[in-house]
Amino acid sequence: MTFQENFISIVTPVYNAERFIGATIESVQKQYYGDWELILVNDQSTDNSQEIIEAYAQEDERIKVINLAENSGAAVARNTGIAAARGQYIAFVDSDDVWDAEKLNRQIRFMKEGNIAFSYTDFRLVDENGQVLKEKANVPLSLDYTGLLKNTAIACSTVMLDREVVGDFRMPLVRKGQDTATWLQIMRETGVTAYGISTPLNSYRQVAGSISSDRIGALKRTWNTYYNLEKLPLPKAAYYFTSYVVNAILRRI
Repeated sequence: MTFQENFISIVTPVYNAERFIGATIESVQKQYYGDWELILVNDQSTDNSQEIIEAYAQEDERIKVINLAENSGAAVARNTGIAAARGQYIAFVDSDDVWDAEKLNRQIRFMKEGNIAFSYTDFRLVDENGQVLKEKANVPLSLDYTGLLKNTAIACSTVMLDREVVGDFRMPLVRKGQDTATWLQIMRETGVTAYGISTPLNSYRQVAGSISSDRIGALKRTWNTYYNLEKLPLPKAAYYFTSYVVNAILRRI
């Protein structure tokens, strides 16, 4: 498959995101790097998300909207976007996150200068009003397969992948946690190491009232990734899961 050189395809699953999707789209439009397309995949939203994203698409030809026939979850939505993507590079931004204007420019330069196929950046935590809760997550500067098993620090909205190296991948069809499962799959199959930019270039939004349930859900889906998707033997799965929990706690201190 031939990809458009130096072109970045950005994939965003959209489900009932009317509160924040406008800010997300506008943060992409403000990027200093302009050679991109934004693929918004509407997962049968029941609010005004479809109307909002189609209005942006009508005003900006770089924005594409795909409407799924039925609600299918983020993995199917992201895979639909990846399948439609033209770019050599794939990036992701969630429908409630916001990028700094220099994000794409810094990241693609970092990858080209370092001959890097898989990169990510640090990020800040913000509340639903955009107020900073934590300025920096302090992600590791590199993670290989075993490193990522110990420390799932790569936020989906910070990732950029060079498909000329990693290939035309798809995400596992699980409802939650498909991003980390994808990074592990790519690392295991290709042997690439992911490299991080220490500057926070993404604002990761935490919505009040959902933190406890998200943490419990994160534990369940991480264990599922280790034991069922990666098929680690029970002792190894337990070891890496314990490391993951410790590092997750440290990131929030």
